[in-house]
Amino acid sequence: MSAAKRDIEFARGDGVWLGRFRAMGGPCEVLAELGDESAARSLVDKIAATAWRIEDKFSRYLPDNIVARINTSGDAPVEVDDETANLLDFAALVHRLSDGMFDITSGVLRRAWTFDGSSRVPSRAEIDALLPLVGWSKVQWSRPNITLRPGMQIDFGGIGKEYAVDQAIQLALQTANGATLINFGGDLAVTRARAGERPWRVGIESIDASAPRAAKLVDLTAGAVATSGDTYRFVNADGQRLSHILDPRDGYPIRGGPRSITVAAPTCTHAGMLCTLAMLRGQGAEAFLQSEGARHWVQRT
Repeated sequence: MSAAKRDIEFARGDGVWLGRFRAMGGPCEVLAELGDESAARSLVDKIAATAWRIEDKFSRYLPDNIVARINTSGDAPVEVDDETANLLDFAALVHRLSDGMFDITSGVLRRAWTFDGSSRVPSRAEIDALLPLVGWSKVQWSRPNITLRPGMQIDFGGIGKEYAVDQAIQLALQTANGATLINFGGDLAVTRARAGERPWRVGIESIDASAPRAAKLVDLTAGAVATSGDTYRFVNADGQRLSHILDPRDGYPIRGGPRSITVAAPTCTHAGMLCTLAMLRGQGAEAFLQSEGARHWVQRT
């Protein structure tokens, strides 16, 4: 994203200052209960800068960042900084917890799949040609060095936005004396309850993209909420809706999963991990979330 497009809209309404901008492919907003306009503007500027820094560093679409260095390294080791190492460690943890179903090397499958609502499904041959490039077990990761086989890639898209929310909320906790809500493309967190111990009221988007209202309103006084679903990213194959969430073992979309899962947790990263692990369980999504004791909301067709 070019700097020219990195504008921030700023307004006042309903007792909060509201800052809006775009980052990581979607709309972002900051709501802050601060009396001083200059303090609110400063907070929004810092949060936007945090989002853009993380996007610049970890987006797989940019040519000159650490992800590009790793993805173009062939079979040469790449030494990474602590922040990147922490994300790689977290990706390895989720890979283990999901029995290999969550895999940051599976992004290469998007060369075959385009989840744009069309009816195009790649051939078995197209998918089979990419599967040798998928598999975290093929990656050599020994902090701080990572080595990929030639042609393999990593993609932090499954954890990057939630990580950015958590980084931004920590910044707000350290610098703002008023309650703050940070929302990056539907993944969000709050610092605390609003004045008078009022909760933040958060809407869960309906799986019907044309629906005028949220499917559910959730009161949030602490922690975070993350959502995973196929409202905008899917393929329609012979009348069957196929989610963008792929099984790295065979290269095809997960079957039998909900249309949307929303989870509340202490951090956005934790909430996002539970969403992902549940989605990867398909028909067993609800049972998994119940076993975890997670506060959750599931939408099926």
